[in-house]
Amino acid sequence: MAVTSDIVATYRGPGTVMSGLLAQGRNEVRVLMFALMAGLLIFVALSPYQARAAHLDPEGPLSVRQYWSAFFWIFLMPLLLYAFAAMVWVISRVAGQKLTGYAVRLTLVWSLLASAPILLLLGLALGFIGPGVQAQIVGAVWLAVFFWFWVSGLFAAQRG
Repeated sequence: MAVTSDIVATYRGPGTVMSGLLAQGRNEVRVLMFALMAGLLIFVALSPYQARAAHLDPEGPLSVRQYWSAFFWIFLMPLLLYAFAAMVWVISRVAGQKLTGYAVRLTLVWSLLASAPILLLLGLALGFIGPGVQAQIVGAVWLAVFFWFWVSGLFAAQRG
C-alpha cells in the first residue's frame, strides 16, 4: 500500500497497520526513509512559525532559521530517533519483553510519520496565531495521537 494510504489507515487502526508493516519483513531502508520523510514534514510544518519568528525578530533572518531547522529535523533527528529507540529496546529487554530492535525503531518512526498531519496543523497554528492556547491544544492532540500510535504499534509488535 502507498504510504499515504497507510497513514490514513493508521488513524482507523494503528495496530493493524503496524502488523502489516512488520509482516513485510525487516527493511532498514524503509525505516530510514520513514524517518527522513517525517523530518521533512516536520521541517515544512515549522516553516510558517519560522517565518513569523523571523518577521518579529529581524536579528535572525529566515534563511538562517530555515537552514538550522532543516539541519536538525532532516539530519540530526533520525540519529536521535535511532538512539532513543535503542534505549527503549534496552528497557524493554530488561522488562522481559520480546520486542526486536527493528520493531521498536519501526513503531517509533512510523508513529512520528503518521502523526505528521497534525504537526502540519500545529505549524499553521503557530505561524498564523502564534504561541498560545490554540497551539497548546493542537500540540496536546498531536502528543496524544503520537503516543496512541506508538503504544498500539508496540503492542502489535509484541503480539508478533
